Amino acid sequence: MPGFSFRQPIRRGPLVSLVDEDSVDNHHGDDGKPKTFGRGIVADFKRTVGTWWVKEMTNFNTKTIAVSFFLFIAVIAPTITFGAVYAKATNNYIGAVELLLATAWCGIFYSLVSGQPMMINGGTGPVLTFQAVCYDLAKQLDVPFLTFNAWIGIWVCFYQVTAAFFDFNRVIKKATRFTDETFALLIVSIFLLGAIGNPSSKVGLFHYFGTDHPHHEDMLEEDAQYDYMTVALLSLILGLGTAFFAIGLRQLRTSAFCCSDYVRTVITDFAITISVVVMTALRHTVFEDVQVEELKVPDTFATSFTCCTEDCRTYWPTDCPTQAEPWGRRPWLVDLFDLNDKIYVVFIAAGLGIPAFILTFLDNGITWHIVNHPSNRLAHGDAYNYDTLISSIMVLGNSLMGLPWLVASTVPCITAMQEKDSKGEVTSIQESRLTGLFTHGLVLACIFALSVIRLIPLPVLYGVFLFMDLVALPGQQFYQRFLLLFQQPSKMAKNHYTKYIPVNRIHKYTAFQFLFFAIVCAVREIKSISIAFPVMVLMCIPARLYLHPRLFSEDELTLLDGSPEEIDKWLQKNDPEGESPDKSAQAEHIAENGLKMPDYKKEDYGPGTTDKTEVADA
Repeated sequence: MPGFSFRQPIRRGPLVSLVDEDSVDNHHGDDGKPKTFGRGIVADFKRTVGTWWVKEMTNFNTKTIAVSFFLFIAVIAPTITFGAVYAKATNNYIGAVELLLATAWCGIFYSLVSGQPMMINGGTGPVLTFQAVCYDLAKQLDVPFLTFNAWIGIWVCFYQVTAAFFDFNRVIKKATRFTDETFALLIVSIFLLGAIGNPSSKVGLFHYFGTDHPHHEDMLEEDAQYDYMTVALLSLILGLGTAFFAIGLRQLRTSAFCCSDYVRTVITDFAITISVVVMTALRHTVFEDVQVEELKVPDTFATSFTCCTEDCRTYWPTDCPTQAEPWGRRPWLVDLFDLNDKIYVVFIAAGLGIPAFILTFLDNGITWHIVNHPSNRLAHGDAYNYDTLISSIMVLGNSLMGLPWLVASTVPCITAMQEKDSKGEVTSIQESRLTGLFTHGLVLACIFALSVIRLIPLPVLYGVFLFMDLVALPGQQFYQRFLLLFQQPSKMAKNHYTKYIPVNRIHKYTAFQFLFFAIVCAVREIKSISIAFPVMVLMCIPARLYLHPRLFSEDELTLLDGSPEEIDKWLQKNDPEGESPDKSAQAEHIAENGLKMPDYKKEDYGPGTTDKTEVADA
């Protein structure tokens, strides 16, 4: 086949690489050396908060408002949904109100004092699973769950402070695109299944077409004439309409419609907000008689656990059905000494704090690493150690108030922080503390106006999740390479890896990454071991560092998994059409290592392209 070499690129002997050692990504001033004994915390603070705080607190514009509304919609739905699951898993000790309060105060606190304010913190499945396990264990130990949970949180806080003090985050910094995109695609797929239809639960638009959907069963009990198919069709229209109407509005930016570039920009920025408002209005006007599912929002702002007696050990009315009214609700502050004289429980909590620390540490660290990837063009620096310290404060505060622990939430972070073109390349980014501050200010306000949230149909929120997934996917190289499996090689898009690496080698790398992705997915779906899934994601780092070099050449790994700086240097030194004077050395290097010479054609170049090296970066 013209332009392709099928020679195996693996050379077991020494490989002469033209990539400089100093091309390793030292993103945002990190010299690669451990910063122990608190030096990393101080350096992070100076680099981020000490340098950019004032600018990040004053760069207000229309995009700030637009992103805040988008994030609010993206945050509020999973928060209330997760809260309902928490209530079921912990016998209402933790519920939707607790998760709303945790999301609000942690979000405001993090926006004001963190080093990386672009992050959005929220509840996650693995953390929920772990706290549900702690609830079961507390029952076996015959100690109050919230007290037991608080002591575990105290130990997690201690371990996180230790990790920040001794720079444990340097392990996370060894991750590459391989690890980042495996984890990111996992999270995107979870949101996608949650929007379309999760096989393991009755969540998603297409589940409305089943007669056994919980909403249909509840409605049939109230109204024998209830038509589930009408509700299913309208739900599908509202969900898909929300997603694709917002995508259509975003495409106005590059169109000739509307009177000016400013108007197109405003419409694009508020695309998801406009879409949600339009679809919600459509449901309450044209289809007001159709009983579409709504969010199950708490009636009042109060703790979820209603007590039978003063000691709050039993839940009303489940544990005391003959009692007419509850004694009251559990207090907001947890009694740390209510251990039934079992002091040893504190040390059991210390042991359980270790896997809890690993869970929160990896969830945060991997998400921070994804967001701080050079391709996202963040300029204000990372703050792994300092933000680990901030996270420890949030875990401690939530534990003492009986609230769930929060960690960085990947999809809202990577979809709201930037604008991308049709190829998934970042075109602009606004690093601001105001979006997170306004977003979580709205969440806090909603705690005192919960009835307003009921107006938004649940299918519309599914459409928001679908929108986030469809926006996030094009920027995933893993997803792009997966699509190459179904494409004709001669018709593949030209980029730095399709030009130089034989297609069968690209497919082998994709298959290898998909294997790790499948393993992580399998671990997450098996409930008994699901809390270990961040550890499986962490195992991608040693696999990339020690296993990949045995299967792929250094040049292949640079082109497929390198940072933008590494790829640029490789192209400058190895591109036969570039400026390097030693063309014969370039050709020999490419041939000896099983790579291929690019087959340049006139149509490869876009309008105005004069330098052929620009094609490799397209």
